Amino acid sequence: MLPFGLPKTDQLEPTIEPQLKPIQLVETLADLYRRLGTCLESEKSLICIEQYSILSSLGDPKLLRRCLCAARQHAFDVHSKVVLSALLRYERREDEHDGVSPMDCSSFILECPKATLDSGCDLNSIYDHCKCYQECTNSADAQISKEDELLTLEEDSDISFCVGNEEIDCVRSKIAALSTPFKAMLCGSFIESKRSKIDFSQNGISVELMKAVDLYSRTKRVDMFSPKIVLELLSFAERFCCEEMKSACDIHLATFVNCMEDVLVLIEYGLEDRANVLVASCLQVLLRELPSSLHSPKVMRIFCSSEARERLASAGHASFLLYYFLSQVAMEEDKVSNTTVMLLERLKECATLKWQKALALHQLGCVWLERLEYKSAQCYFEAATEAGHVYSLAGIARSRCKQGQQHSAYKLMNTLISEYKAVGWMYQERSLYNTGENKIADLNTATELDPTLSFPYKYRAVSKAEKKQTKDAISEIDRIIQFKLAPDCLELRAWFFIAIEDYGSALRDIRAMLTLEPSYKMFNVRLSGDDLLDLLNHKVQQGSQADCWLQLYDQWSSIDDIGSLAIIHQMLVNDPWKSLLRFRQSLLLLRLNCKKAAMRCLQLACNLSSSEHEKLIYEGWILYDTGHREEALAKAEKSILIQRSFEAFFLKAYTLSDSNLDPESSSYVIELLEEAIRCPSDGLRKGQVSVGTFFKYL
Repeated sequence: MLPFGLPKTDQLEPTIEPQLKPIQLVETLADLYRRLGTCLESEKSLICIEQYSILSSLGDPKLLRRCLCAARQHAFDVHSKVVLSALLRYERREDEHDGVSPMDCSSFILECPKATLDSGCDLNSIYDHCKCYQECTNSADAQISKEDELLTLEEDSDISFCVGNEEIDCVRSKIAALSTPFKAMLCGSFIESKRSKIDFSQNGISVELMKAVDLYSRTKRVDMFSPKIVLELLSFAERFCCEEMKSACDIHLATFVNCMEDVLVLIEYGLEDRANVLVASCLQVLLRELPSSLHSPKVMRIFCSSEARERLASAGHASFLLYYFLSQVAMEEDKVSNTTVMLLERLKECATLKWQKALALHQLGCVWLERLEYKSAQCYFEAATEAGHVYSLAGIARSRCKQGQQHSAYKLMNTLISEYKAVGWMYQERSLYNTGENKIADLNTATELDPTLSFPYKYRAVSKAEKKQTKDAISEIDRIIQFKLAPDCLELRAWFFIAIEDYGSALRDIRAMLTLEPSYKMFNVRLSGDDLLDLLNHKVQQGSQADCWLQLYDQWSSIDDIGSLAIIHQMLVNDPWKSLLRFRQSLLLLRLNCKKAAMRCLQLACNLSSSEHEKLIYEGWILYDTGHREEALAKAEKSILIQRSFEAFFLKAYTLSDSNLDPESSSYVIELLEEAIRCPSDGLRKGQVSVGTFFKYL
């Protein structure tokens, strides 16, 4: 059962976190809050992103989403709105919904793909519904008949442009109005101002294009042309400085971008002619297709090289924000890939502010450290330190140690502790270069200063296991699992249970671990959790689905959340299409503060729901968790109209209670909870509602 052996203390080390970690977190956040209150409106969005980058180390999805929503709310330019809306959608993992395509609108301005292409912002409407449901004005009323077009051409023409053997009759004043160069040529001192025929044969312009230019000059419309002609008009407008025509073509072409195939055809035209809106529309599809678009070589050629970044910049679409988003996704997918390195290099090139440079350099250091390129990692960490990021000193120390300079690493961390107000990670890092009792003392101090650091618990637990004190090792790792549920800690405890042949407890922890991360790899990525489950299943008697329900009632009643997660995981193996089980799973995960995993389970429950009223409840919880309380309330009420159910009343009560309630509203919430108890239910949450009612009376 232990083909890879138990973990050893000399194999354990914490990762260098790839986020900004200020020494004085509270003071830094307070300063950001002060700056938000005093800065210009145009600066607020970027400050919110700085706030997001600092809070990322805390790992609270709701807190991070609030920062992104605020950044999106204050974003003025199209580029920032496109990136932030895609980032919000990515964080919500909207692509996991059945039947949802990347360009589908969530019905809120916040993430609407059409709303992002409008410049400027309305600070009061960011949480409102967008206008996608409104039908466009009937285009038939605005159509110009072909006969009218021909009549206009015949009546008004006073100049001809010759293209090959054909003459295109135009209106001099209208062509001149297209741009300053045309006005100078046709109405200024040039010889063409005296001629009624002008030869355009040598300009590489087709007859069809020149006819389109004439028609546009009269109508100021491009919607009657084919996309091919509009693309030619765009190039013509860029060449002859026809800004109004270029803008019309740019906006019209953006409406044709709906999928990856459209992007790969149109983005080259947009970049070549610096069509801001067209490129924005293409970027939007690419970003909303993440992470899958990250694996397309054609897509990566648009982003990865320095030349690609310069082309994006010429169209107004290369920014720190864009590459921050791309590099974060790349690091999640594969931290050591060449794509990740190239995107981080572009991030560094886009960095202008001190914190941006520090972040880009620190993340490059983390990636090169993972790639075992210790000299390169050290150089980047040193540059990040020079940019003001003190936490990067831990990266320098780690890089030195990997190069055989353990004493130098120890001295560096010792100096850091003496110069700054000590925090937990400093002692944790110094412990790596210490020995014996001094190492344990550093780890104990790290825990006292920051109990959320998991490495000290893991090290002490493995140290005890090496001394054959396995039960003490389990007790040690229990200390952090009680308040911070992490897959690596559950994995470690499972190892210990296997060592003492308590296979039932090991099976429970692995099932709970796979609920948090379904694709988790154990034993240093050498064995999948599912494979280990198969091995352990031969050691433990498996109960029926009915037995599992009985166990679930017992575990739920005794508030053994990890045990409940494990039982639900086992039940889902036998009945993977049960939406109610996914929903129960999400509730447990929320109670354990595992919000991303909870959202994934909610989405799966929504996908698997077999009835409309049930689906409305799951959609309501998703809306509630993403900050849309009014919409969540509407879903609950709609579900109640279809069928009065425990879950619908509970959702309504829970949503209403999450605000400052007056006595009258509080009484209404209590009535809803009592109504929920009267409805049929499997009974698992009756106690929770009763406790909720009790607290409301208090």
